[in-house]
Amino acid sequence: VLCMLRGPGACLPRTPPCAAVVGASRRGSSCRLQLRLASCACHAPRPGGGLSWARRQPEAQPCALLPGRPVPRASATSLRRSSRTACVDSRYSMSTSSIEDLVLRLHEVEAVKFGEFKLKSGLMSPIYIDLRVIVSYPDLLKMVSDLMWDTLSATKFDVMCGVPYTALPIATCMSLAHNVPMLMRRKEVKDYGTKKAIEGAFSAGQTCLVVEDLVTSGMSVMETVDPLKHVGLQVSDVVVLIDREQGGEANVNRNGLNLHSVLKITQVLEVLIRNNKLSQEVADQVKQFIADNQTSAPKAAPEPKRRKAYGQRAAVASNPVAKQLFELMESKQTNLSVAADVYTSSELLKIADAVGPHICVLKTHIDALDDFEPGLIAQLNDLAAKHNFLIFEDRKFADIGNTVVSQYSKGIYKIADWSHITNAHIVPGSGIIDGLKGPGLEKGRGLLLLAEMSSKGTMAKGEYTKAAAKMAEEHKDFVIGFISVSPSSWEGGPGSDGLIHMTPGVSMSSKGDALGQQYNTPESVIGERGSDVIIVGRGIIKAGDIGSAAQEYRTAGWEAYKKAAGL
Repeated sequence: VLCMLRGPGACLPRTPPCAAVVGASRRGSSCRLQLRLASCACHAPRPGGGLSWARRQPEAQPCALLPGRPVPRASATSLRRSSRTACVDSRYSMSTSSIEDLVLRLHEVEAVKFGEFKLKSGLMSPIYIDLRVIVSYPDLLKMVSDLMWDTLSATKFDVMCGVPYTALPIATCMSLAHNVPMLMRRKEVKDYGTKKAIEGAFSAGQTCLVVEDLVTSGMSVMETVDPLKHVGLQVSDVVVLIDREQGGEANVNRNGLNLHSVLKITQVLEVLIRNNKLSQEVADQVKQFIADNQTSAPKAAPEPKRRKAYGQRAAVASNPVAKQLFELMESKQTNLSVAADVYTSSELLKIADAVGPHICVLKTHIDALDDFEPGLIAQLNDLAAKHNFLIFEDRKFADIGNTVVSQYSKGIYKIADWSHITNAHIVPGSGIIDGLKGPGLEKGRGLLLLAEMSSKGTMAKGEYTKAAAKMAEEHKDFVIGFISVSPSSWEGGPGSDGLIHMTPGVSMSSKGDALGQQYNTPESVIGERGSDVIIVGRGIIKAGDIGSAAQEYRTAGWEAYKKAAGL
């Protein structure tokens, strides 16, 4: 209709100015145009006829027919679908200068930051990449989407789908710029309406390109690929802005997919060092972190693994205290431990009595009391019997075997006589377990190993954590489990079902304090991180109503456990 009303070529508003209409004819209601591309460095003849788009070389001059004007981009997909072609925009071609510009711009808007950052896994990372901010910078968003498109080369696809949520605006830009239909995956499928996991217009058998902002393990990619394949779409390629080089590419490849990345993390570091934005020392820390935290191959959208119930785990516990604790948690319906970190005996007894009905374990620092008297222990034991909880003296032994024997069983505190549970660092090696085991086993006690800690800058991570897990497996007669932060992220998972994980630094608000303590919510600790017991301190003992605060945390922890165990 436009051709008839306005003349030949009007029906192709996106036809580039360097393409001239040299002829037109009409058959019925359809319009047929013959295009001739003027001489321009932006296009090249395709062997066997037709035209193809090509990246402009750095030395190429701007399109002669468009002096002083930006050159419009061409779509590889649209070229496959019609006879149209266009000059390719060279502004964001994959040259060294454009990569450098991109890295510096990402650093400028703090999409790439350096310091100490707590990741979802609980690990402390020297680098943090937050690409969500690019939506606030339209020029940067366009640069990102253009460069991601340019990485695709001869890749063929019919539709594209962004991984929710950060990649959605990137995929939208690519879709609009290149006239490629876009689909959306629902992260949470609704239980009303169409109940679709994939939204948009498509046909089974079409090929879908997956668009992602950042790849670490490749798990989020696979979580999008699986529902796309479920509705009949074919997926063979994934385009990503940054590859963290932590095993994601290899993992994606194992699932039959090609990964096209604009940047590797090492490229980012090199550019920032070259431009004096980053020191070599920090770059080396990042490289070491990447090397120490390689990911294993993800499986496509696995079914969530249900946790075993505490009662079931009691049956496989080797140590009597571990068995007693699992059974207590099951019968009392609580996985809450309160850290009574106070300085007077009266405060300690007051807190123990107030929180006693709601806890499975009371954690103490007996050596922090200013007025300790041996008679306090009898009163504490009476409250433990009254309210049915265990006592955990958070002593954190760290000396050689002979020394810890005396520290544990002698002195004014005589911890082995009254504390059901204590804990130790593994810095001295397994000899510390042997030393504590002597007096501990004969009194029916249990030991927790400090495998991870929740404080900022902790050294208890990586190989240290793996060594703790190995020692626990070798001493299950006395070791009942761990002080840990994120056991679900451990290599091989949390370990034996008979070992228990207790996690400190729990708060209803996931923030930190001025001394470097990092907090996590009960749902995160139990549900996501795979722990068993939440340890809460100030969130309860500093509350106006200690008993009510304990009840609130008890409920939150138990609900998280029921959800994780499918109860």
